[in-house]
Amino acid sequence: MQMKDYTGHAVSGANAGSIEHLETALHELRCYIRDPLATVNAALAQAPGMTMGHVLLAYLNLLGTEPAALPAARQACEEAAKLPATDRERRHIEAARLITEGRWRDAGRALEDLSMAYPRDALALQVGHLVDFFVGDSRMLRDRIARALPAWSKSMPGYHAVLGLHAFGLEETGDYAQAEKQGRRGVELEPRDGWSRHAVAHVMEMQNRQRDGIAWMRGNAQAWSQESFFAVHNWWHLALYHLDLGEIDEVLALYDGPVYGKRSTVILEMIDASAMLWRLKLRGIDVSNRWEALADNWAPVATAGNYAFNDMHAMMAFVGSGRSRAADAVLEAQAAALERGGDNVAFISEVGRPATQAIKAFGDGNYGKTVQLLRPIRNYAHRFGGSHAQRDLLDLTLIEAALRGGETRLASALITERVAAKPTSMSARLLMQHGASALKAA
Repeated sequence: MQMKDYTGHAVSGANAGSIEHLETALHELRCYIRDPLATVNAALAQAPGMTMGHVLLAYLNLLGTEPAALPAARQACEEAAKLPATDRERRHIEAARLITEGRWRDAGRALEDLSMAYPRDALALQVGHLVDFFVGDSRMLRDRIARALPAWSKSMPGYHAVLGLHAFGLEETGDYAQAEKQGRRGVELEPRDGWSRHAVAHVMEMQNRQRDGIAWMRGNAQAWSQESFFAVHNWWHLALYHLDLGEIDEVLALYDGPVYGKRSTVILEMIDASAMLWRLKLRGIDVSNRWEALADNWAPVATAGNYAFNDMHAMMAFVGSGRSRAADAVLEAQAAALERGGDNVAFISEVGRPATQAIKAFGDGNYGKTVQLLRPIRNYAHRFGGSHAQRDLLDLTLIEAALRGGETRLASALITERVAAKPTSMSARLLMQHGASALKAA
């Protein structure tokens, strides 16, 4: 008799024990807790021919954008392709294969079709959502989930996560009230759901509700941070609130503690570290030797050239630590990546290369070049992935480069625009004062 998962989908090659492990791994992935990779390997130890076990193994090795994990992902796809599979499982195998080839957009479309056929497949929704994030498709971040929601109910395993996915998509498309409602519902159903927590954190960041954000993140920090492989990013959000309030000592304490105290080599966590130190650099804050440890950890992976968003953050570490040769190597790797094909070619050429070059130009003190590189891309920077909160760093860099380069009218216009969008932001008001002084001096 063919086994089924907890939402009624047939699972080829499974037995009761492997299904239990698979469901545990899926729950861990939905909450971003513990070690779903180890758990799915336990499932495969019980049932080596379980097709969805190999599929999940592939996804787990792909979604961190870690270059070293690609061979394992490819092998998992190959193993899955050899096994009996249902229509749903074959669709998953194809989506994972497309990602291994760097065809993120095609994978997103394959998962879109899968979710239309099987709307209760939470894994397809989650992976598709993350693909939308990596390619910068904010509309699909929302709509992919909205289409499936009517098929779900509170009684179904994983419903909290579907709410959290929808919440983040709503936030990225500017529906902050509904986003917060959905995210809070997700957390109420599952307090350990790091993505639902994160969606509400984004809402509060975009609405400049720093004190609310601090209370939200500190209110039950153990629930979302314990055994969580998403905790660093959520701690980063907390540090962002303190940064906007000018509480630099608190920002540095968070950086030296849960954000980067362990000096992680995980790419997504190094991105958070780079982004925080760069924001401090733009403010003229001395971060001592913190750049050095971060640059050391970027060095082995910075020239992989597999995802442009990563390249830009590696460049920040090399600029911050004064490593000009390593900085040049990132640009050389990007040039080589343009010859390899895949969607990263578009990510690099449209946004990633000028953004990465702009970071280097800023570090070289070439503020005019920084402005020239960033102005054309600022309105479509979403095309190389990330969230609004993450890409805000580009606007901040452009403003600071304009101020330092003497382009005071541009700086004033950009600051005025920022204050209009964030009228209660303390950092925006400080920029306004800075810009007014620069304009007067000019």
